[in-house]
Amino acid sequence: MRAVNLTRHAVLAVEGRVANTAWSRLRGLLGRPPLKPGEGLVLRGEKAIHTIGMGFAIDVLFLDRAGRVVHLIPAMVPFRASPWVPRAADVLELPSGTIAQTGTALGDQIELFLA
Repeated sequence: MRAVNLTRHAVLAVEGRVANTAWSRLRGLLGRPPLKPGEGLVLRGEKAIHTIGMGFAIDVLFLDRAGRVVHLIPAMVPFRASPWVPRAADVLELPSGTIAQTGTALGDQIELFLA
């Protein structure tokens, strides 16, 4: 998986995983080491997430069906729950600091390369 912010001409992730089954979405990043720069995880079909049980913060982008950022959470710390984002179709989890480093903002167009 790769993710690019087309609005900012910035690469968000160059290697990552796609969670598109109930089990892989439920597991997410639980029990995994912190994301390294350039890594990411796309949770397909999600409208909310949590970081309960995680040991590190992440940046979170909620994307609509067109790939636009409809909500974002920089540096979401462990043991938190996000709000329910009705317009979200996918959630992109990135290393903490990625949103600030790339200037990603609400309304930005994100392209996901899932193959």
